[in-house]
Amino acid sequence: MAHLSEKLAESLQALEALQRTGTIAVRSADLSRPHRERLLRGGFLQEVIKGWYIPARPDEPAGSSTAWYASYWDFCAAYLNARFGDAWCLSPEQSVRLHAGNRTVPRQLLVRTDKGGNKLTQLPHATALLDVRSSLPKPSERIERAGLRLYSLAAALVFSGPGLYRQHPIDAQAALAMLQDPSELLHPLLEGGHTSIAGRLIGALRNMGRTEMAEEILSTLRTAGYQVRVQDPFETPTPAVLTPQPVSPDVHRLRLMWQQMRQPVMARFPDPPGLPTSATGYLAEVDDLYVTDAYHSLSIEGYRVSADLIERVRRGDWNPQTDADDRAQRDALAARGYWQAFQALHGSLERVLAGETAGRVAEQDHRLWYRELFAPGITAGLLRPTDLAGYRNAQVYIRQSMHVPPPREAVRDMMPALFDCLTQEDHPAVRAVLGHFLFVYIHPYMDGNGRMGRFLMNLMLASGGYPWTVVPVEQRHAYMGALEQASVEQDIVPLADLLLSLIKGSKTKQAQRSETGSHRDVDASSRR
Repeated sequence: MAHLSEKLAESLQALEALQRTGTIAVRSADLSRPHRERLLRGGFLQEVIKGWYIPARPDEPAGSSTAWYASYWDFCAAYLNARFGDAWCLSPEQSVRLHAGNRTVPRQLLVRTDKGGNKLTQLPHATALLDVRSSLPKPSERIERAGLRLYSLAAALVFSGPGLYRQHPIDAQAALAMLQDPSELLHPLLEGGHTSIAGRLIGALRNMGRTEMAEEILSTLRTAGYQVRVQDPFETPTPAVLTPQPVSPDVHRLRLMWQQMRQPVMARFPDPPGLPTSATGYLAEVDDLYVTDAYHSLSIEGYRVSADLIERVRRGDWNPQTDADDRAQRDALAARGYWQAFQALHGSLERVLAGETAGRVAEQDHRLWYRELFAPGITAGLLRPTDLAGYRNAQVYIRQSMHVPPPREAVRDMMPALFDCLTQEDHPAVRAVLGHFLFVYIHPYMDGNGRMGRFLMNLMLASGGYPWTVVPVEQRHAYMGALEQASVEQDIVPLADLLLSLIKGSKTKQAQRSETGSHRDVDASSRR
């Protein structure tokens, strides 16, 4: 057994050496056959296609997609470079989406190459790569980003078909908003005599309110002797939320998603009750729900907690230094952190119930919630003090999700924009649903995003007088699926419907407690 462990350790060292060079897509030639076989048996490698592998974690359940989605773009870049050298480029439509900050894993990645054979390569988890024999854009119309060969922004917009504007309007709008000068589009349009494309782009720019740029392009083409028929490729008007100042495309996407999603939420929710007449009574209801809330929220994140543990931790009847094992210690520390964060959230809730603007309270206090959530881990020595420094400084991936959260650089632009949206929004249900969704969409922290997102949701619900609402662990699958639908397909309806049904259930329980005079509400499931 010791001999086998030593051999596996050698194989892991070989894999680690590869990873230190930045290698994500591992080829057969990169590792000896004994190393590959040991790592595959141990779950440290996963085969993607014959002769190609990605690193994995042995504790991932069988069939998990996490390692694949996390490695997807790096793998595709390495694989395509190995097959085609520098003679390939992603399609203009996919290039637009990446320029706009959308790194969602596509079901089918379309690649242009003059060496292609119109071949479909099946990849894991129902994804595929299609290489199409086609001429490549000129060198001046290509860029490379993180190993991926893309059309430049202007060239991608010029050569994308009309389907882009119907199927991915937010990406198209965010990309068009990045343009700084008409000349960016005029050069490829005039060089190729693309009058129909010009008409589509002019119509799109007019739709977005960028009239000056649209008219400059139109007048220049007419001066050059071209007849242009202007057509608006978008199906609906662009919300007036974009600014002419240069900002991150991720900020444009966030503001556009907010505007696109707010109407479906408003259409489903009843009028808000308004701030409760008794803030003390509302706070008492929240306090009585604490054990239920903590049990379900921690269980959704994979912690093993019970009502008894949560109560003991709340009383301070715990000793994380002498817990039976690492897992029990981790669970107890998470429960204690939840209690401390809940107390910080209690202070935020008092301010909102007193009439302060909910979005601004959340902006000012959310860092305190986060610090309290993980402070017990610092005290116990399991986390470093720098882990509380603020928003994440590395890329993060969401287990089993095709959504790739924005890069760390974008987080610092997106979070202020999120709080601006929360502050400017009139409808508290929109603040609750979209605030929760977009918080976890951004994933500003390395850990704790789900708990923080549900804190934010309930603070926004309280601002409209809706009841404090618990997402039960029994509905975890539906809940995570609804978040995935919103992130990948920009369809907020499943999440809005799920949360509305939970809010109605919370309201019914609240009424029952009022009738019986009882405030204690610990679900039977939380006693397990």
